[in-house]
Amino acid sequence: MSATAETLYQRHRLSVDDYERMGQADILGEDDRVELIDGEIIDMPPIGSPHGGAVKRIANRLARAFSETDAILAVQDPFRLSDFSEPEPDIALLRPRDDFYAKSHPRPADVLLLIEVAETSLRYDRDKKLPLYARASIPECWLVDLAGQALWRYRDPGPQGYAQASQAADLSALCPLCLPQAVIDLTGLF
Repeated sequence: MSATAETLYQRHRLSVDDYERMGQADILGEDDRVELIDGEIIDMPPIGSPHGGAVKRIANRLARAFSETDAILAVQDPFRLSDFSEPEPDIALLRPRDDFYAKSHPRPADVLLLIEVAETSLRYDRDKKLPLYARASIPECWLVDLAGQALWRYRDPGPQGYAQASQAADLSALCPLCLPQAVIDLTGLF
């Protein structure tokens, strides 16, 4: 039996366990700007000032809108999306947990809202990461397009992606699905 080129050159997908072992062995360090998506280590672009400022503004406004008993705010922290993906969204609202996720990274069922801020990564965030989030049943994602000065809300996840996508018309009164009583004012974001 002869081997074909297809069987000789198979891609090897890393699992989240492989990826985390690389961190424990100092192959990947805390300062490396990478995340694991679909079994591949993806370099993330450096955080520019507009991106950093937008993340800080959103995180601060979110933190004022609810308490720790409503949700836990995570900024640029990993979560285990699947056996082959461990992204680091810019912001996540997580279900409250007594240990604040010190014992394990959050899983999709723990995620209430994800926010990705795109300065240079709009296409990648929208076309690669959001479909993964939808397939994992993340109930809501916000995509902040800094260049286009728009905030997009994605809801109703399913295997084909999010069924609802809408641009927020009024940034002064945003309400996440998970916390309808929390009104987030993102005036001045752009």
